[in-house]
Amino acid sequence: MPTPIEFPTRNDHLRMWVTEMAALTQPDRVVFCDGSEEEKKRLTEEAVAQGILIPLNPQKRPGCYLHRSNPNDVARVEHLTFICTANKEDAGPTNNWMAPSEAYAKLGGLFSGAMKGRTMYVVPYVMGPVGSPMSKVGVEVTDSIYVVLNMRIMTRMGRAALDMLGDSNDFNRGLHSTGDLSPDRRFICHFPEDNTIWSIGSGYGGNVLLGKKCLALRIGSYLGKTEGWMAEHMLILGVESPEGQTTYVAAAFPSACGKTNFAMMIPPERFKGWKVWTVGDDIAWMRVGPDGRLWAINPENGYFGVAPGTNFASNPNAMKTISRDTLFTNVALTRDGDVWWEGMDGTVPDELTDWQGRPWKKGSAEKAAHPNARFTAPMNNNPVLSKLANDPDGVPISAIIFGGRRSDTVPLVVQAFSWSHGVFLGATMGSETTAAATGKVGVVRRDPMAMLPFAGYHMGDYFTHWLKMQRAITIPPKIFQVNWFRKGTDGKFLWPGFGENMRVLKWVIDRANGRVGGQETLLGWVPKAGDLDLSGLDIPAANVDQATELNLDEWKRELESQESFFAQFGDRLPRTLEIHRQLLLSRLN
Repeated sequence: MPTPIEFPTRNDHLRMWVTEMAALTQPDRVVFCDGSEEEKKRLTEEAVAQGILIPLNPQKRPGCYLHRSNPNDVARVEHLTFICTANKEDAGPTNNWMAPSEAYAKLGGLFSGAMKGRTMYVVPYVMGPVGSPMSKVGVEVTDSIYVVLNMRIMTRMGRAALDMLGDSNDFNRGLHSTGDLSPDRRFICHFPEDNTIWSIGSGYGGNVLLGKKCLALRIGSYLGKTEGWMAEHMLILGVESPEGQTTYVAAAFPSACGKTNFAMMIPPERFKGWKVWTVGDDIAWMRVGPDGRLWAINPENGYFGVAPGTNFASNPNAMKTISRDTLFTNVALTRDGDVWWEGMDGTVPDELTDWQGRPWKKGSAEKAAHPNARFTAPMNNNPVLSKLANDPDGVPISAIIFGGRRSDTVPLVVQAFSWSHGVFLGATMGSETTAAATGKVGVVRRDPMAMLPFAGYHMGDYFTHWLKMQRAITIPPKIFQVNWFRKGTDGKFLWPGFGENMRVLKWVIDRANGRVGGQETLLGWVPKAGDLDLSGLDIPAANVDQATELNLDEWKRELESQESFFAQFGDRLPRTLEIHRQLLLSRLN
């Protein structure tokens, strides 16, 4: 029998639920997490003693640790991720569906006794600034000390969450156990109608840090639809002019499109006096304010970023952020107790310990760090963190940017004609596959608003919700589409990207603030000659021309592809989006 549960709260709803979960999973003891520094020290020491965390060199990485996960458990598992709604049609064609009764029964059997011999940690947490009307409370029970320490970084965790919850029954119920880590017994099930998440059989962050993709996007998008707000897979940044005016932008990019780099961008020398401030690098919750504008918060408190490819050239602010108090997962270990991954600065070490704990030598055909190796770092470490990152009111959004990874067709930047036209651009965005992903190169994988894996309900209804939001937003943000990845006939990128994207961002915010004109094209508004600041940019003018051109034949093929993509949503596809497709087709013809 587990020891009696000591509850630090009088909330009967929470006490009853935790008691039920303990009766199901049968842990040896139940520990409520309070979020204190003393608790962090104690849990970290326990994790080190159990071999879950490896301390790194305190001179090189103060307060940092390495974790190695099971080799079969290194990424999100979309094929084992389910939306469990009473009506299958409500989950839509882009989600896996399981009936709630079936899911509770199937996972209930796996959870039964799953925590015997283990500790159940109860993690109360807040997504968003504590006390903000835009924030949500969740409680995750887990048997993973690694999850607790990550949730401590990624959320506002502990006593503050219980205080914010008070006596309310309005909290997300998250149950997690690593189980036996068998892929055959691994499921991540979301119950939007119950505000509940059950995850078993994994220890990987994207599957088990239930406040992140699970609550902040899959459940959050459903709550947003029913409550009249938006949960989006978007970074939030502020652009401050030399005169001190700050304009806030939200941007959606699928994976491998430089999202975190954009959120932490350092403007090039040409933009002396300009500053970019990070509000969030991954998720935005947006509501309509009393002034009719769209206001956004970052629900997270930290960064769960991909390590490989991160370096001082691509993202110096990220490198500074992960210099201390960071948990690294599945990176390589140097002989002097530092971390390493492919794409890191400097020469490749002669010898390393790879992400699985095996000796590794320079020149090896195998990767030293897993390609999806991660860092979990506190938001407050970011040297360009916005002073409004913890503001309970959020920040007013003046522009929304959609961007995919396309080698042709999509120009460098274009502004939508209207809100509904912007929704069309977002609904049809996508990226080209790589050989590693599918065995085929250059196939466009549609990822509407970068939300395809994360919308917790029918994607057609999701588009409808976007269109309906215009009624409430009396001062809507301008909507733009960008593409940093256009290539020339030689197969090389036409645009330098990284900090030089500030040149495009400057035009975006100038358009949002009505400071500059645009040239109307078939697709939307683009910069007029001379409006895109290219001074000091060391690339041929012909490259910029190619990066911004519209090829009519390519766009006709694009619209045919969009038609087949839209077809899967049937009568739940808003007619407005098909009208925009037809209008563009008629303009092309």
